Amino acid sequence: MTDTDAAEHLTPIPTEQLRFELPPSFDTVGGERRHRKERLAAALRLFARLGFDEGVAGHITVRDPQHPDHFWVNPFGVPFPRVKVSDLILADSAGHVVEGRYHVNQAAFVVHAQVHAERPDVVAVAHSHTVHGRALAALGEPLEPITQDACAFFEDHEVYTEYTDAIVDEAGSRLIARALGPAKAIVLRNHGLLTVGTSVDAAAWWFIAMERACQVQLAAKAAGRPVRIAREDALRTREQLGGDLVAWINYQPMFLSVAAAEPDLFQ
Repeated sequence: MTDTDAAEHLTPIPTEQLRFELPPSFDTVGGERRHRKERLAAALRLFARLGFDEGVAGHITVRDPQHPDHFWVNPFGVPFPRVKVSDLILADSAGHVVEGRYHVNQAAFVVHAQVHAERPDVVAVAHSHTVHGRALAALGEPLEPITQDACAFFEDHEVYTEYTDAIVDEAGSRLIARALGPAKAIVLRNHGLLTVGTSVDAAAWWFIAMERACQVQLAAKAAGRPVRIAREDALRTREQLGGDLVAWINYQPMFLSVAAAEPDLFQ
C-alpha cells in the first residue's frame, strides 16, 4: 500500500477533539489578576530576549481587573530578564505605588495612565525604546502596507507629530492618548512605538509585530522602492490579521517558549 493509499483510509479526527486554546475566562477576580500578572512578567522576559530592553526605559502595563484605574507594571530599575510576578508593582492613575516594594518610572507611567484613561477598552499598553521603532519615529512616518504583516496596522495606527521630552507631564500625555484615538498603535515622533490591546498578549504581539514591520520598511526603502499593497487589499488583510484574537493566537508560541525555559518568572 502506498502512502497515498494509506492516507485515503485515514479517518479525520472530530473537530471537537482537537486542541486549540483560546483566551481563558475566570470565575474569580483573584484568578484573573494572577493570570494578567503572569502574562506581564512573561512579556517582559520575552522583550528582553528580543533586545527590547534598554537601561530603565520601557514599560508594559496591565489594568487590574478589580480596580480599573490601577495598573500592574514592571518595577523601576529591575532588569527585564529578572522580573518575576512577585516583583510587579501596582500603581494608581497618579503613579502612586499601592502594592509592591519598588518605585515606578513616573516619566513613562504617566503616558500609560492617560492611555488607559482615554481607552477603557484597553487592558494592556506596551512601550519600549527599540532600534527600528526609533528609526521610523525619527522619520516621523507611518507604517506603509508593503507586506502582509504590515497590513495589520493599515489605517489602524497613528503618528504623534510633536516631540516628547524624557519627562512627559499629564497634559502632554493626554495629547498622546487622544492622538492614539481608537487605533491599536502609535508612532511617537523621535521617540518610539506604543501599542495597546485587550490583553497583555495582544499588546505585546502588536509591539513585536510593529517593531519588525518597521525593520522591514526601513530595509526595503534602503534597497529600493517598495511596492505598496492596494488599499482594498490592505483593508481586507487587516480584517483577517488585525484583530486582538489573532494577535493573542500568534503570541502563544512565544509565551509558551519563555514560560517553559524560565519558570522562575512565575514566582
